[in-house]
Amino acid sequence: MLRYVLEELSDFGDYAGYQKLRDLLTFSNDERSRIRLSDVRLSPDGRHIHVVLRQPKVGLMTFDKYERHQLALNSKKLDVWFKGGVPIVDVFYLDHLHNKGNGTGAVAVVVFENGKAEFWKFLECKTGWHLLQTSELCNSPQARVVSVCACSSLLVWCEERPASESSPTHSSTGNTLRYCVCRRDFEVEDGAVSLGGLKIILHNNPKFTVISSGDYVHLLPNLKAKPQLCISKFFLTWSPHHDFFTISTTSKNTPIKKLSAKESDFRRLITDCLGYLSALEPLEICSFSPTGSGGLLLLLGTGWLCHLQKDGMLRQVYKLADNFTPQQDTHASLYMYMNTVGLIVGKTLHLIEVNCGRELQKIALKKEGLFYANQAERRTPHLLLETGLFMIVEKDFTVKLLGSSPAEGVNPGALMVEAVFEEACKYYQQRSLSNTQLTVDNLKKGGRFQAPISLASILRNYLISGFGRNETEVLQNGGSEHIAGKEKLMCSLEGELRALVSLEDLKGSLVRGNVKEVEAVCETLVEKEVVRLLSSTELDKEALLYLNSIFSIFPSQAWRAAQAALQLHFNGEGTLSSRAAPDVWKTVLSPCPNSLLSANGQSKLSHSLKGDYNCKLKPAASTSSALPVFELLCQSVFHFQPSWLPRFLELSQQQQGSAVLGLSLASSSWGLSSGRGGEGRENNMPLYKRALWVLSSLNPDRQQRQDLEVELLLVSGRPNAILQALRILMDKRHWERVTQVAQQFCKQSPLLNKEIFTTLLCEVAQHRELDPYLELLWALCPEDYTVTTILNLLLKNLPSHSSCAPSLPAPFADPDSSQLTIGQLKPLLRKVLQRETKPSQRYADILQSPSYPPPALPRQPTERARSMSDVNADSAPCSSMDPSFYPETHEQTSPANTNIQGSKAALPADPIGFA
Repeated sequence: MLRYVLEELSDFGDYAGYQKLRDLLTFSNDERSRIRLSDVRLSPDGRHIHVVLRQPKVGLMTFDKYERHQLALNSKKLDVWFKGGVPIVDVFYLDHLHNKGNGTGAVAVVVFENGKAEFWKFLECKTGWHLLQTSELCNSPQARVVSVCACSSLLVWCEERPASESSPTHSSTGNTLRYCVCRRDFEVEDGAVSLGGLKIILHNNPKFTVISSGDYVHLLPNLKAKPQLCISKFFLTWSPHHDFFTISTTSKNTPIKKLSAKESDFRRLITDCLGYLSALEPLEICSFSPTGSGGLLLLLGTGWLCHLQKDGMLRQVYKLADNFTPQQDTHASLYMYMNTVGLIVGKTLHLIEVNCGRELQKIALKKEGLFYANQAERRTPHLLLETGLFMIVEKDFTVKLLGSSPAEGVNPGALMVEAVFEEACKYYQQRSLSNTQLTVDNLKKGGRFQAPISLASILRNYLISGFGRNETEVLQNGGSEHIAGKEKLMCSLEGELRALVSLEDLKGSLVRGNVKEVEAVCETLVEKEVVRLLSSTELDKEALLYLNSIFSIFPSQAWRAAQAALQLHFNGEGTLSSRAAPDVWKTVLSPCPNSLLSANGQSKLSHSLKGDYNCKLKPAASTSSALPVFELLCQSVFHFQPSWLPRFLELSQQQQGSAVLGLSLASSSWGLSSGRGGEGRENNMPLYKRALWVLSSLNPDRQQRQDLEVELLLVSGRPNAILQALRILMDKRHWERVTQVAQQFCKQSPLLNKEIFTTLLCEVAQHRELDPYLELLWALCPEDYTVTTILNLLLKNLPSHSSCAPSLPAPFADPDSSQLTIGQLKPLLRKVLQRETKPSQRYADILQSPSYPPPALPRQPTERARSMSDVNADSAPCSSMDPSFYPETHEQTSPANTNIQGSKAALPADPIGFA
């Protein structure tokens, strides 16, 4: 059982002058000599305690903690006693991000009511505090500072100006609106403080308490004064970076209005809200505290603890007891530590979960306390009491419960023993031939099943010895019958016992933890399970279903776990790399299991891919069947990083290729044949088809996924897939991308070059949209193409013209017509004719040698025959695919395989026009 307890950090004995500090913090009955906790300040590192003295003597006392005791003897203390009894408004520390000095000491600012500001720096190596400089914040010597704070690199304060310097009026309202809010930029560098010019943020406003929180400054009205009109019914929030004011109230969850800070007159600023504000009740704010992230904690007089977020939303967090009655002398302190709010009202400390408003624990204090922040441990609540400094920590009291009697607490060991017997009942009942129901009592008393009894005995003694009990205590408690075989059994069951104990701890942490802790536990658990399943030698159907359920229930956690298991890294060059072990990739690239095969032995995925690919690609796999690992990962990649999908396919193909080429991996255990990735078998579908199936099953809108489909087809490197991607791009009329793909893949093989050029040449004959790219296309013309071949292709693919359409007499073409002209073909035909008339240089070196006769040519297949056979062998797996996956009409069939070079073409009635 975990409970929050106070752990002492210091009893003030390590602070210089600790006896005086104890005397100041010891509350007396004399109200005049009493030090209010609201006048105590602590440095962010907790090494300096400042006490602001109000009465009977005005001043400041500082108590410092030194790393070395010798330095404390001759140290300079920051004790300020200002002449004339000028009160101190506040003591605060400047943000360390804006302290650019070389020294390591803290910089404190002491601001007096007359506008004087002293900047002090603590240097332990130079015996304590040193005054950097003294500055005047206000321009007027008669101004009086009422509140001050530091926000980012700004000093912000509210000052009272005499009636002669503000709007002169003798009314009560005018006397109230005689304050203004000002700012100065500051910078601390190399032991000097530089202050910028004074700028007025707001003028003609009432008395405000300025509170800094992150990049925002909250302006709360004077809560002690009597309400005047509407000025005490709302508060303001100023954003220096965005330069706007937000008007909010505690009676509404959303801000009333957001206004530009260019209007600095308070009366004009709230003119539009007066009608709404007149119907509201005055604010009842008992205490407040900044959250550090732009928000503000408010304790209202109604007993509600509210969180004002930086966007202006006011959220109710926790409600105190109904008997809470705010009084002027009631002490209240509150602070937010990450997701936990510490609240002290009187002598009662509340710990509250801010996200759900659940009270974690209530602690009774002997005296009043003050929360403070420690920059080294921002998550842990820190507390100042009159006896010292404390922190609130979680303590586990499970040890005491284990040693206590059953009446005092619950023994988790007994619960685990019961779980062992219940699991044993389930195990034996499934394997029993009898219809008699087996119970835990029968299992304990029957004596037939010794395994659960032995396991329960070992488990009980393991838990006892695990919490510090020795062997003698075990024997005294009746464990002698177990000790004999303990050594041997413990060696075999140690791992299982540890797993059981960790499982119980996990259950407890899920029950006790808050939302963030539960998310962290789930994240860790999902990562362990995904890594374990992907690292297993073989996934059976049950394990695959379990992996699918993990990805379904915890999608984001499973995606991060898969990245960790595969060790995926996306570099800036657009490539994806992996340092995972080959066994992990073996599991990822495993073929579709038999459960996904239909009755005739063909994959359900292939059935779903049949038909017109352009419009009928539908997943046909049953929802009850689990997806293979590769499809599961593709689905996760698409959801969280869609741009990674082509790169993931490319990486998978590389891993598959390295597995086939490696001698130790190219075995039947990978489920791959000796072909290209083993795609000769039906259940070993090419990876790019499996990725395309996932893509089609996730997004029914084809227009949104066409770009990804093109990338997947191109990444596959398959001739048919490349041609299909080319057709998709041509259908979308992305001609620049078409030419880029053609130039990239025409270099792979002569046959693919011929297929791509033929496809593009037929497209050129249809319209004039490829005119800007003709020079690039003519450069792709295959070496064995003749003029006759080109003309025959063009004549067969010329668009048909309607007989009703008017046309110019031949041989002139309509200027607006899309008909191909000889002028466009002239560069291509000239290039091919020059190549045909140029003498072959194949045997030039032999003809130039008169001494020796030319040797006889070897009787081997020609180069063209060899290339054709290689390409056919390479594309054999592709040819075995269902041809309906990439539908090609009769007109789209490549004419390169038809014997058209020797045929004569009959010219049509409408011949090709001249340019």
